[in-house]
Amino acid sequence: MKHPKMATAVITIIVVGVLGCALGLIVLFSGVYNVSATSPHSGIVASLLDAAMGSSVEAHAEGIQAPANFEKIDPNTGVEHYRGMCEMCHGGPGIKPSEIGQGLYPPPPNLQESAGDWTPAQLYWIIKNGVKDTGMPAFGPTHSDEKLWAITAFVKKLPKMTPQQYQTMKAPPGAEEKHEEHGGADK
Repeated sequence: MKHPKMATAVITIIVVGVLGCALGLIVLFSGVYNVSATSPHSGIVASLLDAAMGSSVEAHAEGIQAPANFEKIDPNTGVEHYRGMCEMCHGGPGIKPSEIGQGLYPPPPNLQESAGDWTPAQLYWIIKNGVKDTGMPAFGPTHSDEKLWAITAFVKKLPKMTPQQYQTMKAPPGAEEKHEEHGGADK
């Protein structure tokens, strides 16, 4: 053998890799890792998952263009959908999440605080596609792009909205009946 140190290094890397995989499989299938929604991930796992989610949303939302009239979309158009589908988990101005939202892990973000961290395209992508293993459903299969952009426009306005403004918002006439008529789906 011409390079015994190189061969030793390669063998060591292979052995460490095999042992690492074996340890990972033991942890995975032994039930040691607690998947309970009442037991938070470790700091490292939570940070990795958060970083993966942020990077994925950024990558998948790239190239999505908000409609030309995005800034002019009436927030009342999205409020009905937000109250019916989002408020229970995310709460709203002056409103806490329901028991369902409080029991989710990871906890749903308070959109009044975090909506400003996302671009309209990123929020739209999240609302349309959902996020795996967070409780965030995909509303794309049940809602038209027009409705998804209306919800997005409403969510983008949440950071500046007071509880009084939120309470006085009304869905456009006939919107609630139309939403219920289609079993919540209005595609």
